[in-house]
Amino acid sequence: MGILQGKKGLILGVANEKSIAWGVARACHREGAELGFNFLGDALKKRVIPLADSIRASFVEPLDVGDDAQIDAFFAKAEARWGRLDFLVHSIAFANRESLSGHFRDTSRADFHLALDISAYSFIACARRAARLMGPGGAMVTMSYLGAVRAVPNYNVMGVAKAALEASTRYLALDLGPEGIRVNAISAGPIRTLAASGVGDFRKLMEKNARGAMLRRNVTQDEVGNATAYLLSDWASGITGEVHYVDAGFNIGGGDPGVEPSQSGSAPPAS
Repeated sequence: MGILQGKKGLILGVANEKSIAWGVARACHREGAELGFNFLGDALKKRVIPLADSIRASFVEPLDVGDDAQIDAFFAKAEARWGRLDFLVHSIAFANRESLSGHFRDTSRADFHLALDISAYSFIACARRAARLMGPGGAMVTMSYLGAVRAVPNYNVMGVAKAALEASTRYLALDLGPEGIRVNAISAGPIRTLAASGVGDFRKLMEKNARGAMLRRNVTQDEVGNATAYLLSDWASGITGEVHYVDAGFNIGGGDPGVEPSQSGSAPPAS
């Protein structure tokens, strides 16, 4: 018996087999959950449906999270199919490529609105619909990144969007806690995905993260998936409003991440 046996959940944001959301889907499927997915446009439909078929998921529907009517229709279909919902995974973010390079101060009003709408507000919009289908024990998880709390080169407006997403996680936890619904975020280390290709010098970012992480490596989509499955399960029944880091310990580091402790110079004098 898996830790999600008998539970039904929606995973939003699978683009291909390298997506973090697909790592989450594999873990949830392994733990016994019945899953549903969304896709955006015909190109992604051709990628998502074969993946859904591979884990025998029959609920795959179109959803543009920038369109409230589509969100309403998507969750209405989920209700018609299952009647209830046990969990929601939100792994959706978008910003125009031009706003992920150059100076942050040059971010246009339109690019700012787009990044915040798709990457942060969409979680609120989906959570509102999902909560109506949940009872006590329901759970939601969204995906963030360290750029929400640190200034990461080339992350720019997406860092601001992730900061809004993490704040939204806490306020949703406050709203939904009395209903017995938990809301958390995963802050994953850099993983080479379709979305990550829009971040400039992403290879250097991964190299820096591997050097600076306590485990001296980057994480995998499966490790993020396993942590997410845990947060969705009853094993995490006392956890809500948290940002859970899955980044091999990079976030707790200090100093130059490229310098090993043995290379950092002489020890300070004893006190």
